[in-house]
Parts: sequence; structure tokens; C-alpha cells
Amino acid sequence: MVYLDNSATTFPKPLCVSDEISKCIKKYCGNPGRSSHSLSIASAEKIFQTRALLAELFNSEPENVVFTYNTTYALNIAIKSMIKYSAHILISDIEHNSVLRPIIELSNQKLCTYSIFSTEGTTEEIINSIKNNIKSNTKMLVCTHASNVGSRRLPIKEIGDFCKKNDIDFIVDGAQSAGIYDIDIKNMKIDALCIPSHKGLYGPQGGGAVIFNNNKVLRPVIEGGTGINSLDESMPDFLPERFEAGTLSTPIIAAWGEALKWLKTIGIEKIRHHEEELYNYCKNKLKAVKNLKLYEMNDYSGNSILFNLDGISSSSVASYLNQKDIAVRSGFHCSPLAHRLLNTGENGAVRVSFSVFNSKTDINQLCEALNKI
Repeated sequence: MVYLDNSATTFPKPLCVSDEISKCIKKYCGNPGRSSHSLSIASAEKIFQTRALLAELFNSEPENVVFTYNTTYALNIAIKSMIKYSAHILISDIEHNSVLRPIIELSNQKLCTYSIFSTEGTTEEIINSIKNNIKSNTKMLVCTHASNVGSRRLPIKEIGDFCKKNDIDFIVDGAQSAGIYDIDIKNMKIDALCIPSHKGLYGPQGGGAVIFNNNKVLRPVIEGGTGINSLDESMPDFLPERFEAGTLSTPIIAAWGEALKWLKTIGIEKIRHHEEELYNYCKNKLKAVKNLKLYEMNDYSGNSILFNLDGISSSSVASYLNQKDIAVRSGFHCSPLAHRLLNTGENGAVRVSFSVFNSKTDINQLCEALNKI
């Protein structure tokens, strides 16, 4: 199969990922932090190794890395633990439902209000849109680093600087950028970075993290056992245990650690260059396909492209491509704001997205199949 759905989840994974899952389950999968025997200690050590690797990659400290099931859980933890009562929140006009839905739910509960700022134009224009939407009670800004339906990336360094100056908590959705673009939470003034294991970081599904910039006491979101201070009636007041109730997924986290080591040997810059080269090659090839409409957000190179064929629904195109062993994604990609901005219509659009394992041959096969349609 030609796999071009990497914005949903990268596939295939490095061999070290599946090897480590198998090794963990067979040899050392005790319950981390719950016992003093060797299997429990081995699991805890593996989990700490992955914390340390993530802290190093994003410039934080291991204790500020909180493991979750995915980016959605990470964003919910960050937003709901940091929100101030009756605060005003800013989000961008290209946000995924992982940001939009929690904010709308909090608004429905009368816990906050929110506004949407524009991501079109230059960095200065984006910052001006943020300024124009600021209110006296604006206490949080949540935005994606990179869109999951196109090549738009937000200037999170400049947004972070603005938030810092205005005492606004800054939460970043790094689902589409982590492992591809450099992210430094201290330099970029990010208060909480939310990431998945299974996309650009090449780990297995079922893992994610919210990485905080400091270990200040935040409101707990889920309560339960942590393996420490069991006699206390409240959750620990320190990270990461404050947000890690229940048993962690040791096989997933251990395998993610191996993926991070693999990523480090290749280098993010090399992966980014490869994916952007494929992006530009694919975009030019698609422009030659008859009756194909490209939805372009800006002039940036990225790793995903959105398009439609005139008169054919996106789901029909994806189904046909699947019959030709080409995997893409159709529809609205859990991002109604971005599709509204691009005016993709009632059927959404087709998305192709790349990873380090794709090649120009994959793109040639895609375009050949589209020409046949």
C-alpha cells in the first residue's frame, strides 16, 4: 500500500517500536511506581527515560512531562487545569476539534467566553488580530502550531512573547508539528505543549503528553491512585503525579522512547527537509491533474495537501484510491473551522500527508490514479 495518511498517524513505524512493545510485554512489564520488585522498577525506569527524552527534545524538565492517551487528552488536561473562572479565551480560526470542543463545552457551562482570531496574513497581521480580540479578562490563548488540513503554521514564538507580556497562559497543540518543526517551550514562552506519540514522533498509538513549562500547582482533572502518598485524600500537588492517576501504559511509553531515540539519530531537520521536498513535488504534480482544485493556505511548505476533484465527493475519491492500494483521508478531518475558512464545501476534501518513509514514487502512483478518475 502507498500510505499517504500520516497526518492521522504515521505508518509504518520504525522496527524498534514494535520490538520494544514486544520486549516490554514479555520481559519487564510490571506496574510502574506501584511496587518495589524488579519488574515494577524496570517499568518505572523505562518511563522515566522517555520523560527525559521528551524534556530534552522540547526543552523542559522530566518532571514536567505528563503522559496521556493522546493529544486530545493532553489538551483537555491543559485547558481545564489552567482555566480561570469567567475568563476569556482566544483560539485560532484553524483549530482542530480537540481545542474547539473543550472550549465550547466550557463556554456552555458559563465557565468562560471565547473569541476566534484570524491566522491569515503576515506574523504582524496575526498578532494584530489577536490584539483586536483581547479583552480585559483574556487569560488564555490556545492554538495549533501547524494545521492538520494544510500547510499553515502559526508564529508561536511571537504569539508566546505577546502572551508573556500580557499575562496570558499560552497552550500549544503540537499534534502536527512535533518531530517535524523545532519547538522550544522556554524560548517560545509556551506554558503547556500538547503532543501525540503516534504522528511525527513515530511512536505507537495510545500515547501522548502535555509538557508544562513549570511545576506550579494546577487544578487536577482526574483523581485516583498514583502509587505514592496513598493515605492522602487529595491528588499530589506536584508534577507529573498530579495528572497521572491510574496505571500508565508502559509498553506504549517504552516504545515511544525507542522511537524518540530513532528520531534523534536521523534528525528532525532531515525529516522536515524530506517531507517539504515531497510536498512541493506533490503540489506541482497535482496541479497537472485535470479538474483538480488545490486548497492552499499560504506559501509555506508542509507535509499535507488538501484537494478535491470537481463533481466527485471526497469520500468517493478516497474509496477509489483505496481500491488502488493508496491510503488517504477524506471529509473534514475533525477541523470544521479550517474547512470553513477554505470553503471546501459540503463533502470536505481529500488530504494526502507524508512521512519520512514516503517517496516521489508514491506521489507518482497517486497522481496516476487521480488522472484515471
